Amino acid sequence: MTPTARPSQHAPELRAAARHFGRRRFLTVTGAAAALAFAVNLPTAGTAAAAELDAAKITDDPFTLGVASGDPQPGSVLLWTRLAPAPYQPDGGLPAQRVTVRWELAHDENFRRTVRRGSATAHPEFHHTVHVEVGPLAPDRVFYYRFRVGSWISPTGRTRTAPLAHSRVTGLTLAAVSCQAYHDGYFTPYAHLAQDDVDVVFHLGDYLYEYAVDAVGGQRKYTDRTLPDAFNRETVTLEDYRLRYALYKTDPDLRAAHAAHPFVVTWDDHETENNYADDTPENNVPPEEFLLRRASAYRAYWEHQPLRRPQLPEGPDMRLYRRLPWGRLAQFDVLDTRQYRSDQAYGDGAQLPGPDIDDPARTMTGATQERWLLDGWRSSRALWNVVPQQVTFSQRKLDLNAVAKLSMDAWDGYRASRRRILDGAKAAGIENLMVLTGDVHVGYAFDIKDDFDDPASRTLGTEIVATSIASGRDGSDKPANWTTYTTANPHLKFYNGRRGYVTVALGEDQARADFKTVPYVTRPGAPVTTAASFVTGVGEPGLRPA
Repeated sequence: MTPTARPSQHAPELRAAARHFGRRRFLTVTGAAAALAFAVNLPTAGTAAAAELDAAKITDDPFTLGVASGDPQPGSVLLWTRLAPAPYQPDGGLPAQRVTVRWELAHDENFRRTVRRGSATAHPEFHHTVHVEVGPLAPDRVFYYRFRVGSWISPTGRTRTAPLAHSRVTGLTLAAVSCQAYHDGYFTPYAHLAQDDVDVVFHLGDYLYEYAVDAVGGQRKYTDRTLPDAFNRETVTLEDYRLRYALYKTDPDLRAAHAAHPFVVTWDDHETENNYADDTPENNVPPEEFLLRRASAYRAYWEHQPLRRPQLPEGPDMRLYRRLPWGRLAQFDVLDTRQYRSDQAYGDGAQLPGPDIDDPARTMTGATQERWLLDGWRSSRALWNVVPQQVTFSQRKLDLNAVAKLSMDAWDGYRASRRRILDGAKAAGIENLMVLTGDVHVGYAFDIKDDFDDPASRTLGTEIVATSIASGRDGSDKPANWTTYTTANPHLKFYNGRRGYVTVALGEDQARADFKTVPYVTRPGAPVTTAASFVTGVGEPGLRPA
């Protein structure tokens, strides 16, 4: 990474505390928790210390950030909301008091057939967010949910449970999304996704960007509002990240998509900082200080996403990789390729390949996560083994030279790590492997080859790359490097540079991917079209036009 000196935005006493804890001690649970408590002024006695707020005193709608659900399991659902009557204020418009939130789950959207109801506490220490795990519930069912605070009622959300782990399932339709830079345009693809018929949405990272958003919302060019100055700076502190989530979640199209479908989320880099790797930041700051920033980013991420309790971070550490079964049809192994990776080789960016990218000591996932993935494949009985993750997995030559440059941030920069993953898939007998990817702001469809330099080598699986929701502005159907990339990479079967999302229908005989795009995001209201469709057969990996 290229170091860039930048004045720290952390208070001097916070920087001193980080240095006092030290890099290794900071990575311990005790050190990290203590440092984070110092950073955000959490009460050491726990979250029950705050007094309770009389909900009748909330005079403005507290559900400005909508509702969400996530990580469907066979017997339970996870419901989320955050109370924020004034979302652009640091305190969200609420005092530092806990609030009782009532919730309902029903079979119907009119709530005539209630299944479960209860209450939860929105703690100020968690920025008045609520994560409710509701169960036991019947598997493979659609449910509707809402929240109440005082006289206020939230929008209605729709969610579902997963099928039983070993049950027969004939079909599943997922959507994959990524990369939603608010300042690059409107979230129009989400408006269409909210109306689409899918079972679950996988968000593959860059849910928010740390970059400044000016008063007119960047390329949105607002004329009907002025955004506060608090957004016109890079996110560094916990308050910064919390405010940025509030900005993003006030977008009506994002709120509509969350209300319509359960999400399974994983992060990439921009939820914290561009192209960071483990405890190595992009900028020239001490690792222990960066870990304070990472702790703030991770905490705000958990607070604002529909994640379950095991994902609650401890200081700068957060177990985000996890496994979700969908009957015998599919197993989803959700990866985290940021938190444990080795630093990018050769200064990051597009570089000529060298011995470092084949160094077996370097890793994209960390040894523990890699073992978890390969062990999970060995015990998998699913027809489809799907890996939602962040950066391009397949080889992607960036030019037509005899020795082409590769991206050091993608799996091309970690070839030994990729080789272990592919060898593990072969050893486990995984016949229907699918990798879901985000990051690059374009749509790709790759055949995953055993040897990417030999087009005749065995095809081991399929990689579907979801384009961005807004990042990269309007884009184009054929970017300037389209001919170069498609020529240099014969296993690349599709390349489109518009904004949008992709749906994948998994069945017992084949999988079908539909790449859905919009012609513009720098103004609202774009229509959606299907740019291309591909299928890959069960036991016959390799993409062909539908």
